[in-house]
Amino acid sequence: MPHPQARPAQYADLFSLPDTLVGEIIDGELYAHPRPAPRHALAASAIGMEIGNPFQRSRGGPGGWWILDEPELHLGADVLVPDLAGWRRERLPQLPETAWIALAPDWVCEVISPSTARVDRMTKMPLYAANGIPYCWLVDPVARTLEAFKLRDHQWVLLASFVDDADVAAEPFEAVPFKLDALWAD
Repeated sequence: MPHPQARPAQYADLFSLPDTLVGEIIDGELYAHPRPAPRHALAASAIGMEIGNPFQRSRGGPGGWWILDEPELHLGADVLVPDLAGWRRERLPQLPETAWIALAPDWVCEVISPSTARVDRMTKMPLYAANGIPYCWLVDPVARTLEAFKLRDHQWVLLASFVDDADVAAEPFEAVPFKLDALWAD
């Protein structure tokens, strides 16, 4: 939910939020939402493990990526915190020393929760498109789904949807499939 304010949000406003909230600045508005619930956190962590080993660490896969949990992205005036993001190392040879990254990632993943679903779909996805991020995944741990999108002509195109225990082979990580049920608590 946007946090009401009289002036455009500034980076310093993020530091005034309690530790129990995650803050983002989108179109000059401060958005704050609770830290993820365990089911949400498990899904995000599991995705990081499933794609991190083959694509970041080159264990059973091609490597060549940085995969980060909750990176702070500074995209113009917007400060966004996707659940996960990935950069091809050819574009980001080394991680910056700052607490944020100003280079748009090559892939983002949002784990949908009741408190973030609307913002993730209706506000952040268009910003990801406007910043030329080529891939976006949406994971819903309640519905047990993963939707994989690709940016084409500045619009998101659904590449594939996966449910329950499906084998996930989706761009840009199609080279090493994984079982979707690795993301669920049961």
